[in-house]
Amino acid sequence: MEPNVSIAAMAAQLFVRDDQVVLDNGLLKLTLTTPEGLITGIQYNGLDNLLELNNPDLNGGFWDLNWSEAGSSGTRGSFDKINGTEFRVIVENEEQIEVSFKRTWDPPFEGKHAPLTIDKRFIMLRGSSGFYSYAIYEHTEDMDAFILNETRIAFMLSIQKFHYMAMADDRQRNLPLPEDRLPPRGRQLAYPEAVLLVDPVEPEFKGEVDDKYQYSCENKDNKVHGFICTEPPVGFWQITPSNEFRTGGPLKQDLTSHVNPTTLAMFVSAHYGGEDLVIKFGKGEPWKKVFGPVFIYLNSVSHERDSILLWDDAKEQMKKEVQNWPYSFPASEDFPRSDERGSIRGRLFAQDRFGYSRNIPKFSKGAYVGVAPPGATGSFQTENKGYQFWANADDDGYFSIINIRPGVYNIYAWVPGFIGDYRYEKAIVITAGYAVNLGDLVYIPPRDGPTLWEIGIPDRSAAEFFVPDPNPMYINKLYINRPADRFRQYGLWERYADLYPDKDLEYTVGIDDYSKDWFYAQVTRKVGENAYQGTTWQIKFELDSVDQSGKYTLRIALASANVSILEVRINNPEANPPEFSSGLIGKDNAIARHGIHGLYWLFHVDVESSLLVQGLNTIYLTQAQNESALHGIMYDYMRLEGPPPINLPKL
Repeated sequence: MEPNVSIAAMAAQLFVRDDQVVLDNGLLKLTLTTPEGLITGIQYNGLDNLLELNNPDLNGGFWDLNWSEAGSSGTRGSFDKINGTEFRVIVENEEQIEVSFKRTWDPPFEGKHAPLTIDKRFIMLRGSSGFYSYAIYEHTEDMDAFILNETRIAFMLSIQKFHYMAMADDRQRNLPLPEDRLPPRGRQLAYPEAVLLVDPVEPEFKGEVDDKYQYSCENKDNKVHGFICTEPPVGFWQITPSNEFRTGGPLKQDLTSHVNPTTLAMFVSAHYGGEDLVIKFGKGEPWKKVFGPVFIYLNSVSHERDSILLWDDAKEQMKKEVQNWPYSFPASEDFPRSDERGSIRGRLFAQDRFGYSRNIPKFSKGAYVGVAPPGATGSFQTENKGYQFWANADDDGYFSIINIRPGVYNIYAWVPGFIGDYRYEKAIVITAGYAVNLGDLVYIPPRDGPTLWEIGIPDRSAAEFFVPDPNPMYINKLYINRPADRFRQYGLWERYADLYPDKDLEYTVGIDDYSKDWFYAQVTRKVGENAYQGTTWQIKFELDSVDQSGKYTLRIALASANVSILEVRINNPEANPPEFSSGLIGKDNAIARHGIHGLYWLFHVDVESSLLVQGLNTIYLTQAQNESALHGIMYDYMRLEGPPPINLPKL
C-alpha cells in the first residue's frame, strides 16, 4: 500500500482560483469551494472524484450541525451546513498546506445560523495519502443562548463506486443502493431510519432491513471505518485517532458508515443518550472547543482480488495516527502539542467488604479511568462541553492517562464487576509538561449487606441476558448466527409479546438462568392497533428467615431507559404507592436503535423487613409507560442485600 516513491516526494501545492481551491500532493487532489469550504472533489488513483455530487439533497463532503433555539425540547432543530464566509491560507510550504474557511457570527445571522464562530481547517502533508480536518467552535459574550444538538463531518461517496462498507473485522458487507430505501422498493418500518427492502435493485438484499443504527459503535472502538471500491480497488477511510473531543465518554455510541454511501465523523450527538447529551449554551456564555483533527485516508491495491487488504491497511494506518497523537502540525494555537499537555498516573483498587477481605482490596483489572470536567459522580456520561481522556487499568490496577489538555478536571472511574461510579474527591489541575502521580486510589462500591441473590453481571450492558432471534421477516444478514451481535437486529422488542403472549416474565432465583430466562429489555406489550400496555415482571425468591430488626436493600442498575417509569413493589402487586418509583427517566432510545446499552442508571431501594416473609417472596418490577412500542428499560444488574452484621466495622 506504499505510494510511488517519486510521487510521494512531490511537494504539497495549493492552487487558489476565484471560487475554489485545490490542495495537491501528487497522491491526491482535494477541491473545496471558496469561501464556503465545501468539499466538491477528491481525485485519487485514476478516479476523477470519489464523492457523489448528484444526490437530490446532500452532496460531497461538509461540516454541518443541528441547532435549536434556547428553551426548545427534543433533540432536533434546524440543519446548518457550515458555509465559511472568509478564506485564508494558514500554512503554505512544500511540506504542508493548511487552509481556513471561517464563519464569524454576526447579528444578521440571527435565526438563520447557530450563534457560533466556526473556523474549519483542512491540512494536506507531503507524501500523505489523505488529508486532515478540524474546526474551532467558539461561543462568545455577544452571542445568544441556543442548543447545539449535533455536529459532524459527512462524506457522500460515489454511489456507482462504493458499495462495500467496513467498520470492524466482523462488521463489513456490501450495502444496498440508496434508491432501495425509497418506495416502492423499500417500506418504512417503525421509524424512518429502518426500511424493509421489498424490491431492491440487487435481489440479494430482498427481505433485509436496512438501518444506519445497525452499524453504530462505541466511542472507544470507533477509530476507523469507511468503504471499498473494487473497480479500481480503492479504500476511503475516516480515522479518528483520539476521543478527547467527543462527548459522553468511552461507551457513548454513535453512527459510522452506512447506505448512501455515507461516512461520518461524529463529534456531538444525542444518539443513545437523548436530550441529556445536547449542548445548552446560556446567553453570552464563553466557550471554545476544537473538534478533530480527523484523518481521511485513501489507499489502493493493484488487483481487485486483494481489495479486502485495504481494510487491513486502514487499520494499520489508524494505529500510526493514534501513535502520532497529538499531532505536531496543526497551526492553530488552540490545539496543544504533546509538550503542552500533562498526564496522570496511579493505581485503582476496588474494595467490596462482603466480597473480599476488608484488608485486601481487589485490583481493579480492566477499570475505565478518565478525566473529564468537574461534575457530580458519573457526570462524564452526559458531559458535552469539555474534553475527556480515558485509559484502562492493567491487571494490577495501574493506569496512565497521557496527553491531557491543560485544565481543571475530576477523575472518574468504574470497574467491571462492581456497581456504581468512582469519583476522586479533589479536582485535579493539569499543566503543560507536568505528570500527576495519584498513588493508590480505593473505590468502595455501594454495599450495605451480604448478597442474598443477584441477577446479571455489573458491566453497564444487557448483553448477558436473553436476546431473541429476530422475526425472519426483519433481518440483517450480517448478524445471522452471531449471538454476540444479535441485539443489532431490527424489531426485537416485538418478540417479547411472541415469547410471553399471555403473561409477563417470571423469574425464580436459584432455578432460572438469566442468560435464557431474563428477556434483554422490559418493553411494552402491544394489545391493539397503536395500543400498548406496561409490563410487570416478577422475581420470586425464598428466604429461610427474615431479620425483623434490620433493613434489606435492593440494588437496581439499568443499562438503558427510554421514557420509562420503573416501579418496585414487594409481595403486593397492587401497592399504591409502590415501594419505589424512578419517576420518568431516560430518552436514550437504545432499544429501537439496536444498542445493548444507553445511559447508566443506579437505584437503591430500601426494603423494610416487614415487607418480607419467611418462605416465598415476590418482587414486582413494573415499567408503567404505555404510549408506544418503544418505552422500555434494559437491566444491567440487580442484587438483594441482607441487613449488615451488627458488629461490622465501617471502611
